Amino acid sequence: MAASPSTARAINDRLALRLLQQKGPLTAGQLKTMTGLSRPTVADLVDRLQESGLVTVVGETGDRRRGPNARLYGIVADRAHLAALDVRTDSVAVVVADLLGVTLAEAVLPIGSDTATESAVEQAAALLERTARQAGAVPLHSVGVGAPGLVDVTGELRDSTGLPEWHRRLVAVLQERLPATVLVENETNLAALAEQRLGAARGQDTFVLLWIGHGIGAAVVLDGRLRRGASGGAGEIGFLPVPGTAGLPSATACDGGFHSLAGSAAVCALAEGYGLVPAPGAPQEPPSAALVRAATGDGRPGAAAFLDALADRLAIGAAAVSAVLDPGWIVLAGEVGHAGGETLAIRVEDRLAALSPLRTEVRAGALGGAAVLRGALLTARDAAQDALFAPGG
Repeated sequence: MAASPSTARAINDRLALRLLQQKGPLTAGQLKTMTGLSRPTVADLVDRLQESGLVTVVGETGDRRRGPNARLYGIVADRAHLAALDVRTDSVAVVVADLLGVTLAEAVLPIGSDTATESAVEQAAALLERTARQAGAVPLHSVGVGAPGLVDVTGELRDSTGLPEWHRRLVAVLQERLPATVLVENETNLAALAEQRLGAARGQDTFVLLWIGHGIGAAVVLDGRLRRGASGGAGEIGFLPVPGTAGLPSATACDGGFHSLAGSAAVCALAEGYGLVPAPGAPQEPPSAALVRAATGDGRPGAAAFLDALADRLAIGAAAVSAVLDPGWIVLAGEVGHAGGETLAIRVEDRLAALSPLRTEVRAGALGGAAVLRGALLTARDAAQDALFAPGG
């Protein structure tokens, strides 16, 4: 059944907007070539998009001939403003951006473990509001929030033992206080989105991201889609029962699971056994990341032995992932994965090859701890563009 004229116009407009978002400013002729639409159709859609306030003339090409054919059209970046939050157990980071994802302002606020829930929520919400005002980005259109813990299939952050209560309360408060769409997602899933679009997994439709930071987690992308599981808990690999721990995990604690081998405290204890001690790291960075970074540039036998032992541990979790999902590609992300770089990734790949008959490439994450914030901003931008680029948006 053929699309109605109004539906066809909406499809064409959305296609043109996506091209402008991905490729940058384009002439009408370039839009014609890329879309395959006729010249009159492109002229009509450009007029509509200008009238809607989504597109404007941003310059001209370098051709000597001037006139309508030389005009460059671009998305109006301040048509909507976005924000992203990376909510950690002891801090919150905020970035505010325009519709094209260009950063306008950013801030980080430590939140102590002894801070009362309502006080922590107020501090985090006020930080977002203050940063948005400083950027001239009020009101916000869409806000992406990345947080540790389980986000269920309804999009709600569930109560989790061991995580601060203010995390869950913050999302509800932001939804109440802001006229914006507020979207919450597990931090590891957001890191996978960022690494797929901007980092080490570009061009990969199927891969697993192992987040190695303060804690341990995984994100599963199969056939181009993020897989959340029946309840939203796919990738809670910290609870994976593994050899080499003192016990087994439980429904309320991942002690005894893979977390006990690869979490920050476990990595620090492992390093201490090889005579390595934490050096000062970046703010909000787990001490394990500084240890691993130092070890990759340390020529002493103890440093190499530590990296070998850490790779042995990581390969256990990677082998379980490989055996069940056969992703063919694993990204070691988070602060530790980024700090270890290819030095650690190569070691894990070698050990994984000895444990599994399934060929799996292992790569170091390119974005480090920034991946969560980048993924949250991408989520907010996608939501805003879906709303604004839709008919009547």
